[in-house]
Amino acid sequence: MHKILQPDNWVAPIGYSNGISAHGRTIFIGGQIGWNEQCEFETDDFVEQVHQTLKNIVAILAVDGAGPEHITSMTWYFTDKQEYKANMRGLGQAYRDVIGKHFPAMAAMQVAGLIEDRAKIEIQATAVVPD
Repeated sequence: MHKILQPDNWVAPIGYSNGISAHGRTIFIGGQIGWNEQCEFETDDFVEQVHQTLKNIVAILAVDGAGPEHITSMTWYFTDKQEYKANMRGLGQAYRDVIGKHFPAMAAMQVAGLIEDRAKIEIQATAVVPD
């Protein structure tokens, strides 16, 4: 389905892939945040917002018959790098609960703010569904 691109002499990354090659129908998912389907925040907890954000991504994929295993790339934008780093265990659990043990190419960065003031995380994703 997808081919992980990992140079032989590189140390294997943990929780992401350095690169992925894929062929098929491409799905582009705009930045999702940790609110529910009614555009309401149910929590200000960072890990719980990440969990909801990932669920939102999977819900969008499902509309076109895709699943988390089709994600090829994710970009994470968070408002507090220290909060992100302090919650790695919880983030890993939330990720596995929703996405499973599928690790696309990823980038993560701290930003000064997001459009929605209560949002602590925004994730943009790309998926490729095989032909």
